[in-house]
This record gives sequence, structure tokens and C-alpha cells, in this order.
Amino acid sequence: MNTAVALGHLATALAIGLLLGVEREHDNARDSVRPAGSRTFPLIALAGAVSAAVSPIALGVALVAVAALVIAWYLRTTEPGATTEIAAITAFLLGALAWQRPELAVPVGVVVAALLAAKRPLHRFARKVVSDQDVRDAMVLFVVAFVVLPLLPDRPLGPYGVLNPTRVWWLVIAVTVIGWAGYVSARAFGQRWGLLVTGFAGGFVSGSATTAVMGRKYRAVGAAAFPGAVAVNLATLAQIVAVTAVASPPVALRLLPAIGAGAVVLLVEVAWLVWRTKPAEADDEPVVGRPMSIKAALVLAGILVLFLVITRTAAEWLGGGGVVAAGALGGLADAHAAAIAAASLAPQSIPVHTAVLACGAALATNTVVKLVLAAVAGGPGFAVKLAAWLAPVVVAVALGVAW
Repeated sequence: MNTAVALGHLATALAIGLLLGVEREHDNARDSVRPAGSRTFPLIALAGAVSAAVSPIALGVALVAVAALVIAWYLRTTEPGATTEIAAITAFLLGALAWQRPELAVPVGVVVAALLAAKRPLHRFARKVVSDQDVRDAMVLFVVAFVVLPLLPDRPLGPYGVLNPTRVWWLVIAVTVIGWAGYVSARAFGQRWGLLVTGFAGGFVSGSATTAVMGRKYRAVGAAAFPGAVAVNLATLAQIVAVTAVASPPVALRLLPAIGAGAVVLLVEVAWLVWRTKPAEADDEPVVGRPMSIKAALVLAGILVLFLVITRTAAEWLGGGGVVAAGALGGLADAHAAAIAAASLAPQSIPVHTAVLACGAALATNTVVKLVLAAVAGGPGFAVKLAAWLAPVVVAVALGVAW
């Protein structure tokens, strides 16, 4: 290694240590007194790089020395927590990594600094946004997913060989995680940003259920709930692209023009409604129930398997028209599951264009279901108003699908 390259690696280690040290000193100035900051951290990172340059033995000895020093720091302090001490060891290791792989050390260092700086948001998220039940649901599902998933057969089974248990379970995980992210977002930002964010985030959990909730809000607070009701459909479009990308990237790519056109129209409409409507704070009523649970996952898997069989049977007996009809029928229950079923068959069993038409049909019938729920929950006036604002979106998506 020539001198210029070596100096560059040492400078990278020094920069990473300085980044972590400045963050730690800034945090310590507010919360506690720690023995390491904007000077100590760069020195620790530089020590890691220098010891890595000398020899593996020197690196091991230096790591033991730094660990001993960090333990002494920890024993001397009366403040709870050991974040700064762990960060110091991380700085040393990142310095050593910077000597060997600076292109890897830099992004890892940035991520570590961001994690350290996100102390308060992370604490609030863990303690106030996510409940004990949410954590239990997530842990159980993750355990079942990643313990059971490797045991599932990864080969075609069932009628027409359309069922691949591993693929089906991956799709269930994808949909559930997206729904849980929307659920947590509604919990985290609903009170602060009102019904708009609540409607958008809830749409990732269940667009139909969230539309019904917005209908009830409309009866209670009037026009302030309407932007959130429209924003539900923006989440539906985004989720269609996400889940079809997992099932069949070519279908998702072909859907992008249609979904993009509909999303642009929705964004313009939501922006206009927000500008013209006085916002209202969301109350404590949950948008929808928790999506991440074993029961919800098994129900989703059952629906997906059913739609896969129906769609494949329709393709075998009725051709492309049958697939589109099956997508329309499935959209009455769950647009995303119906879209996944159609996308999963493309391009092996059906053409990509046919799968795209089926996804469009599922979106269309699901929109009808939302309007019916809007009429029941919010009244005919709310449903007619929502239909008028969704009509341009339907036209934009239809033109994109037919293009």
C-alpha cells in the first residue's frame, strides 16, 4: 500500500471517530457526563486503524486495551446505560475496518452515528408508540416466519402446480410487514398530523376498513376527515406496486405507469384538499386492528392460496378473460391478495399484460367496495363526494393499464 492510500485510510478512520465523538459529546452535554467525546473518539478510531496496519496481533492487543479502558469508564460512572462505552469499542473496530475496507467503514459509521443521534425518537417509539402486544405479535410472527420458512418445500404443489409454500409464505410476510409499518405510522403520527396521515398510514393496513373509519370521522368532524379518506387510496396504489414486485417484478414494472399516473392525480387532489380544508386532530380511536399476528397471517395465507387456485383455474379454463374476471372477483375481498395471485402466474402461466389487467380489475372492484363502505359509514353524501374525487384517479389508472 503506497503512502497516499495509507494516509487516506487513516484519514477515513479519523473522520469516522470525529463523527461519533462529536455526536457523543453533544449528547453527553445534555444528559450525562462521559469520559469520551470529540477528541477521544477520533483517537480510538485512529488507534484501530494503526493497530490493523501493524499486524493482527497488534490489533488484538489494542482491542483488549480499549475494552479494559471502556470497562474502567463504565465502573467509574454513576449514570445508567452503556451506549457511549459500546460506541467507543465500535469506533475502534470501525477504525480497523477503515484500514482494510474504507468504502465499507464509511456507510457503517454513518449508520452508527445516526443510530446514536436517534436516541429520543427510538425511546419514544419503543415505549409509547409500540405496545407490549405489538411487540409480542411481531416477535411471534418473526419466529414462526424464519423458523418455519426454511422447513417449507420450495417447489410447485397443488392444482396445476400453482402453489409454492415458500413463495406463498414470503408474500404473506411482505404484505404483513407493510401493513404493520402503516399501523405503526398511524400510531406514531396520527395525533400530531391529524386524520390525513392516519388515513394514509391506515390504508397500508386495510384500505376498506380505513375508508369506513374515515366515514365515521366525517360524520363527527365534517370535511376535515375528507383528505384522509382520499389519501387512503394513495396507500392502496403504493402497496399494489410493492406486493406485485415481490410476486413478479415484470408485472410491477408494467404497472408503474398506471400506478404512477393515479398517484400523481391523488397527490394533487390531496394537496388541494389539505390547502382548502382546516385540519383536525385525530382522536384515540384506532384506525384498524393490529395486522401482525399469527391469525391474520394464516387468514391472509388462506385467502392468497384460494385466489391463486381460482386465478390459475380461470386461466386454464377461460383464458385471459377468466384471469381478469377472477381478479375482479378477488378485489371484492382483498385487492392486494388478488393482485398477488395474478402477478404470481406471470410470465410463466399467463402473459404479463393479462396479469396487469387483472390487477387493474381488482383495484376497480375494490374501489367499489370502498364506496359502499363509505356510504354505510359516512352517509350517501360522503360516498358521492368521494366517488367524484376518485373518478379522475380511476381514469388515470385505467389509461395506464390499457397503454
